[in-house]
Amino acid sequence: MKRLTRSHAALQATVLALALGTAGCETVQTTQPGAVGVTRTQRMAISSEEIQAASAQAYQELLREAAAEGVLDRDPAQVARVRSVTARLIPATGAFRPEALRWNWETHLFDTNDINAFCMAGGKIGVYSGLLDQLQLTDAELAAVIGHEMAHALREHVREQVSAQQVQQLPLAILSAVTGNEGLAQLGDMVADVTLTLPRSRQAELEADRIGVELAARAGFDPTAAVSLWRKMRSAGGGGPPAFLSTHPSATDREAQLMQAAQVVMPLYRQALARR
Repeated sequence: MKRLTRSHAALQATVLALALGTAGCETVQTTQPGAVGVTRTQRMAISSEEIQAASAQAYQELLREAAAEGVLDRDPAQVARVRSVTARLIPATGAFRPEALRWNWETHLFDTNDINAFCMAGGKIGVYSGLLDQLQLTDAELAAVIGHEMAHALREHVREQVSAQQVQQLPLAILSAVTGNEGLAQLGDMVADVTLTLPRSRQAELEADRIGVELAARAGFDPTAAVSLWRKMRSAGGGGPPAFLSTHPSATDREAQLMQAAQVVMPLYRQALARR
Protein backbone atom coordinates (compact mmCIF):
# COMPACT_ATOMS: atom_id res chain seq x y z
CA MET A 1 0.00 0.00 0.00
CA LYS A 2 2.65 2.48 -1.04
CA ARG A 3 0.23 5.17 -2.15
CA LEU A 4 -1.81 4.87 1.01
CA THR A 5 1.30 5.46 3.07
CA ARG A 6 2.27 8.42 0.94
CA SER A 7 -1.14 10.02 1.38
CA HIS A 8 -0.87 9.74 5.14
CA ALA A 9 2.56 11.35 4.99
CA ALA A 10 1.10 14.05 2.73
CA LEU A 11 -1.08 15.17 5.63
CA GLN A 12 2.04 15.97 7.62
CA ALA A 13 3.51 17.86 4.67
CA THR A 14 0.33 19.85 4.07
CA VAL A 15 -0.20 20.96 7.65
CA LEU A 16 3.48 21.80 8.07
CA ALA A 17 3.18 24.10 5.08
CA LEU A 18 0.10 25.80 6.51
CA ALA A 19 1.99 26.50 9.71
CA LEU A 20 4.52 28.63 7.87
CA GLY A 21 2.09 31.49 7.41
CA THR A 22 1.16 31.84 11.08
CA ALA A 23 3.31 33.86 13.44
CA GLY A 24 3.52 33.34 17.16
CA CYS A 25 1.96 30.78 19.49
CA GLU A 26 -1.03 30.79 21.77
CA THR A 27 -1.62 28.66 24.84
CA VAL A 28 -4.83 26.67 24.55
CA GLN A 29 -6.75 23.96 26.34
CA THR A 30 -8.17 21.78 23.59
CA THR A 31 -10.28 19.48 25.76
CA GLN A 32 -12.07 19.32 29.06
CA PRO A 33 -10.33 17.11 31.67
CA GLY A 34 -12.82 14.26 31.74
CA ALA A 35 -12.73 11.69 34.52
CA VAL A 36 -9.14 10.76 33.58
CA GLY A 37 -7.97 14.31 34.25
CA VAL A 38 -6.09 15.37 31.12
CA THR A 39 -5.38 19.03 31.89
CA ARG A 40 -2.16 19.91 30.07
CA THR A 41 -2.25 23.17 28.11
CA GLN A 42 -0.78 23.23 24.62
CA ARG A 43 1.13 25.75 22.51
CA MET A 44 -0.31 26.29 19.07
CA ALA A 45 0.92 28.38 16.14
CA ILE A 46 -1.78 27.41 13.63
CA SER A 47 -5.56 27.45 13.76
CA SER A 48 -7.85 24.46 14.12
CA GLU A 49 -9.63 25.54 10.94
CA GLU A 50 -6.46 25.31 8.87
CA ILE A 51 -5.59 21.90 10.26
CA GLN A 52 -9.09 20.62 9.62
CA ALA A 53 -9.06 21.93 6.05
CA ALA A 54 -5.71 20.27 5.37
CA SER A 55 -6.87 17.03 6.97
CA ALA A 56 -10.07 16.93 4.92
CA GLN A 57 -8.07 17.45 1.73
CA ALA A 58 -5.56 14.74 2.62
CA TYR A 59 -8.32 12.34 3.66
CA GLN A 60 -10.22 12.75 0.40
CA GLU A 61 -7.04 12.11 -1.56
CA LEU A 62 -6.39 9.01 0.51
CA LEU A 63 -9.92 7.75 -0.21
CA ARG A 64 -9.54 8.38 -3.94
CA GLU A 65 -6.30 6.44 -4.09
CA ALA A 66 -7.67 3.55 -2.03
CA ALA A 67 -10.76 3.36 -4.23
CA ALA A 68 -8.62 3.37 -7.36
CA GLU A 69 -6.60 0.47 -5.95
CA GLY A 70 -9.75 -1.42 -5.04
CA VAL A 71 -8.98 -1.52 -1.32
CA LEU A 72 -11.65 0.85 0.03
CA ASP A 73 -14.54 -0.58 2.07
CA ARG A 74 -14.35 -3.98 0.36
CA ASP A 75 -15.92 -6.07 3.12
CA PRO A 76 -19.45 -4.81 3.92
CA ALA A 77 -19.65 -6.77 7.18
CA GLN A 78 -16.34 -5.37 8.47
CA VAL A 79 -17.25 -1.85 7.35
CA ALA A 80 -20.57 -2.09 9.17
CA ARG A 81 -18.85 -3.35 12.32
CA VAL A 82 -16.25 -0.58 12.35
CA ARG A 83 -18.88 2.09 11.75
CA SER A 84 -21.13 0.65 14.46
CA VAL A 85 -18.36 0.83 17.04
CA THR A 86 -17.44 4.34 15.90
CA ALA A 87 -21.07 5.51 16.08
CA ARG A 88 -21.20 4.49 19.74
CA LEU A 89 -17.96 6.34 20.51
CA ILE A 90 -18.83 9.65 18.84
CA PRO A 91 -21.42 10.81 21.43
CA ALA A 92 -18.81 10.24 24.15
CA THR A 93 -16.51 12.85 22.60
CA GLY A 94 -18.77 15.59 23.93
CA ALA A 95 -17.46 14.93 27.44
CA PHE A 96 -14.10 16.24 26.30
CA ARG A 97 -15.01 18.57 23.48
CA PRO A 98 -18.68 19.48 22.92
CA GLU A 99 -18.12 20.91 19.45
CA ALA A 100 -16.76 17.54 18.30
CA LEU A 101 -20.35 16.32 18.26
CA ARG A 102 -20.84 18.61 15.26
CA TRP A 103 -17.79 17.41 13.34
CA ASN A 104 -18.42 15.78 9.99
CA TRP A 105 -17.29 12.35 11.14
CA GLU A 106 -16.36 9.79 8.49
CA THR A 107 -15.17 6.22 8.87
CA HIS A 108 -13.68 3.99 6.17
CA LEU A 109 -11.99 0.60 6.11
CA PHE A 110 -8.82 0.05 4.11
CA ASP A 111 -8.12 -3.50 2.95
CA THR A 112 -4.46 -3.86 3.86
CA ASN A 113 -2.48 -6.15 6.11
CA ASP A 114 -1.18 -3.20 8.12
CA ILE A 115 -2.09 -3.19 11.81
CA ASN A 116 -3.03 0.45 11.94
CA ALA A 117 -5.72 3.08 12.35
CA PHE A 118 -5.94 6.87 12.42
CA CYS A 119 -8.28 9.77 13.06
CA MET A 120 -7.47 13.01 11.32
CA ALA A 121 -8.59 16.43 12.53
CA GLY A 122 -12.31 16.94 12.25
CA GLY A 123 -13.15 13.26 12.71
CA LYS A 124 -11.76 11.59 9.57
CA ILE A 125 -11.23 7.97 10.61
CA GLY A 126 -9.46 5.14 8.83
CA VAL A 127 -9.17 1.56 10.06
CA TYR A 128 -6.94 -1.01 8.37
CA SER A 129 -8.36 -4.51 7.91
CA GLY A 130 -5.14 -6.00 9.28
CA LEU A 131 -6.29 -4.94 12.72
CA LEU A 132 -9.38 -7.10 12.43
CA ASP A 133 -7.91 -10.01 10.50
CA GLN A 134 -4.59 -10.44 12.28
CA LEU A 135 -5.53 -9.54 15.85
CA GLN A 136 -9.06 -10.96 15.94
CA LEU A 137 -10.25 -7.98 17.94
CA THR A 138 -13.32 -7.99 20.12
CA ASP A 139 -15.64 -5.00 19.75
CA ALA A 140 -14.27 -3.61 23.01
CA GLU A 141 -10.70 -3.91 21.74
CA LEU A 142 -11.69 -2.26 18.47
CA ALA A 143 -13.27 0.54 20.48
CA ALA A 144 -9.98 0.94 22.36
CA VAL A 145 -8.12 1.42 19.06
CA ILE A 146 -10.60 3.84 17.57
CA GLY A 147 -11.03 5.71 20.86
CA HIS A 148 -7.26 6.15 21.10
CA GLU A 149 -7.15 7.64 17.61
CA MET A 150 -10.19 9.85 18.27
CA ALA A 151 -8.38 11.18 21.32
CA HIS A 152 -5.49 12.38 19.14
CA ALA A 153 -7.97 14.39 17.08
CA LEU A 154 -9.78 15.76 20.14
CA ARG A 155 -6.49 16.88 21.67
CA GLU A 156 -5.28 18.24 18.30
CA HIS A 157 -1.95 16.50 18.63
CA VAL A 158 -1.18 16.96 14.94
CA ARG A 159 -1.80 20.69 15.27
CA GLU A 160 0.46 20.76 18.31
CA GLN A 161 3.18 18.79 16.56
CA VAL A 162 3.02 21.06 13.52
CA SER A 163 3.31 24.13 15.75
CA ALA A 164 6.56 22.80 17.20
CA GLN A 165 8.27 22.50 13.83
CA GLN A 166 10.94 24.97 12.75
CA VAL A 167 10.50 26.81 9.45
CA GLN A 168 14.18 26.21 8.72
CA GLN A 169 13.53 22.48 8.41
CA LEU A 170 11.63 22.98 5.16
CA PRO A 171 13.55 23.64 1.96
CA LEU A 172 12.97 26.92 0.14
CA ALA A 173 11.57 25.03 -2.82
CA ILE A 174 8.71 23.86 -0.64
CA LEU A 175 8.05 27.35 0.68
CA SER A 176 7.49 28.66 -2.81
CA ALA A 177 4.98 25.91 -3.58
CA VAL A 178 2.41 27.01 -0.99
CA THR A 179 -0.06 28.82 -3.26
CA GLY A 180 -3.64 27.79 -2.50
CA ASN A 181 -5.25 24.39 -2.84
CA GLU A 182 -3.30 23.41 -5.95
CA GLY A 183 -0.06 24.43 -4.33
CA LEU A 184 -0.89 22.45 -1.21
CA ALA A 185 -1.61 19.37 -3.28
CA GLN A 186 1.70 19.76 -5.10
CA LEU A 187 3.45 20.31 -1.80
CA GLY A 188 1.99 17.09 -0.47
CA ASP A 189 3.23 15.14 -3.49
CA MET A 190 6.71 16.67 -3.19
CA VAL A 191 7.21 16.12 0.49
CA ALA A 192 5.50 12.71 0.65
CA ASP A 193 8.32 11.29 -1.49
CA VAL A 194 10.96 12.14 1.09
CA THR A 195 9.09 12.36 4.41
CA LEU A 196 8.02 9.66 6.82
CA THR A 197 5.02 10.10 9.08
CA LEU A 198 6.30 11.55 12.34
CA PRO A 199 5.63 9.59 15.55
CA ARG A 200 3.60 11.16 18.32
CA SER A 201 5.34 12.24 21.49
CA ARG A 202 5.15 10.05 24.56
CA GLN A 203 3.01 12.71 26.26
CA ALA A 204 0.55 12.74 23.37
CA GLU A 205 0.30 8.95 23.33
CA LEU A 206 -0.33 8.74 27.05
CA GLU A 207 -3.06 11.37 26.76
CA ALA A 208 -4.64 9.44 23.91
CA ASP A 209 -4.50 6.26 25.99
CA ARG A 210 -6.32 7.86 28.91
CA ILE A 211 -8.93 9.68 26.87
CA GLY A 212 -9.46 6.65 24.63
CA VAL A 213 -10.17 4.45 27.63
CA GLU A 214 -12.75 6.93 28.89
CA LEU A 215 -14.41 7.24 25.48
CA ALA A 216 -14.78 3.46 25.36
CA ALA A 217 -16.22 3.31 28.88
CA ARG A 218 -18.75 6.07 28.18
CA ALA A 219 -19.82 4.20 25.05
CA GLY A 220 -20.44 0.98 27.00
CA PHE A 221 -17.28 -0.90 26.05
CA ASP A 222 -15.20 -2.61 28.72
CA PRO A 223 -12.30 -0.18 29.29
CA THR A 224 -9.97 -2.97 30.42
CA ALA A 225 -9.98 -4.20 26.80
CA ALA A 226 -7.28 -1.59 26.16
CA VAL A 227 -4.89 -3.84 28.09
CA SER A 228 -5.70 -7.01 26.15
CA LEU A 229 -5.49 -4.98 22.93
CA TRP A 230 -2.00 -3.81 23.85
CA ARG A 231 -0.91 -7.36 24.56
CA LYS A 232 -2.20 -8.55 21.20
CA MET A 233 -0.38 -5.72 19.46
CA ARG A 234 2.88 -6.48 21.22
CA SER A 235 2.61 -10.12 20.17
CA ALA A 236 1.88 -9.15 16.58
CA GLY A 237 4.82 -6.77 16.58
CA GLY A 238 7.33 -9.39 17.67
CA GLY A 239 7.79 -7.87 21.10
CA GLY A 240 7.28 -4.25 20.04
CA PRO A 241 4.15 -2.30 19.15
CA PRO A 242 3.00 -1.42 15.62
CA ALA A 243 4.29 1.86 14.24
CA PHE A 244 1.26 3.92 15.24
CA LEU A 245 1.73 3.00 18.91
CA SER A 246 5.50 2.98 18.98
CA THR A 247 6.22 5.97 21.22
CA HIS A 248 5.35 4.63 24.63
CA PRO A 249 6.78 3.63 27.98
CA SER A 250 7.75 0.03 28.55
CA ALA A 251 5.07 -2.61 28.02
CA THR A 252 4.73 -3.23 31.75
CA ASP A 253 4.39 0.46 32.58
CA ARG A 254 1.89 1.03 29.83
CA GLU A 255 -0.31 -1.89 30.83
CA ALA A 256 -0.30 -0.60 34.41
CA GLN A 257 -1.27 2.89 33.29
CA LEU A 258 -4.03 1.59 31.04
CA MET A 259 -5.43 -0.55 33.84
CA GLN A 260 -5.28 2.37 36.24
CA ALA A 261 -7.22 4.55 33.81
CA ALA A 262 -9.71 1.74 33.22
CA GLN A 263 -10.41 1.50 36.95
CA VAL A 264 -10.99 5.27 37.14
CA VAL A 265 -13.65 5.12 34.41
CA MET A 266 -15.25 1.84 35.47
CA PRO A 267 -18.23 3.66 37.06
CA LEU A 268 -18.87 5.34 33.68
CA TYR A 269 -18.83 1.91 32.02
CA ARG A 270 -21.36 0.54 34.50
CA GLN A 271 -23.60 3.57 33.99
CA ALA A 272 -23.43 3.08 30.22
CA LEU A 273 -24.35 -0.59 30.56
CA ALA A 274 -27.33 0.34 32.72
CA ARG A 275 -28.57 2.79 30.10
CA ARG A 276 -28.20 0.22 27.33
